[in-house]
Amino acid sequence: MAREETLGLTPARLRGIRETTGDLLVFVDDDNVLDVDFLEITLRIMEERPFLGSWSGQCRPAFEAPPPEWTRRYWGNLVILEFEHDIWSNLPRLPQSMPGGAGLCVRRNVAVHYLDLHESGKRSFQFDRNGKSLLSGGDNDLAACACDIGLGVGLIASLKLTHLISPERLTEDYLVRLSEGIYFSAVILDHFRSSPSEMASCKVRWHEPVRALLARGPHRKIQLACLRGRRRGLELIALLH
Repeated sequence: MAREETLGLTPARLRGIRETTGDLLVFVDDDNVLDVDFLEITLRIMEERPFLGSWSGQCRPAFEAPPPEWTRRYWGNLVILEFEHDIWSNLPRLPQSMPGGAGLCVRRNVAVHYLDLHESGKRSFQFDRNGKSLLSGGDNDLAACACDIGLGVGLIASLKLTHLISPERLTEDYLVRLSEGIYFSAVILDHFRSSPSEMASCKVRWHEPVRALLARGPHRKIQLACLRGRRRGLELIALLH
């Protein structure tokens, strides 16, 4: 396997797509530990559910140190996902059925479509981590490519991995920066994948800054960071037009 010299998660994913030849690709981060039957189950899903183009499973946390209780509401931002039943849809931006980036499984035709979006210039914005940047959304964009070619996306309850989480990722500073990056990226992704009417939901309503200012402790900073990220995203979209 050749080395990818360009920094960033997106170039790494694209290189992986170019270099592989199999019918199924599984994307795993260095802080993910797959259950022993993960690959067996995902191969079975590939055969038994041909209508699915991309899917992932449960992502259980393994904290290196006990997490502060106030962080619990933000664990979803750390790709922690636990659920009881399978769910799938053909809606590319439906949160309830959107696969996560940890252990993301995609068929080759889905991955090739994602590669084509980048190589054709249709993705003028590069999502995901790059150095110290905490942007995100590339995994959602890749998974949603299944819907572009007439397939579905889904979450599979029997498919499981463990996500190793260091104490640094549970600090106020990290969660503030992460929240801003997530909301900024989400606005840009909605720009590429949503209708104008759906994009209207990205605008900051007058009461949201007031609600953020009324929040206490670290929640205030995090909510303000979310609003800041959305504003930055809308400003970038305006510049792109």
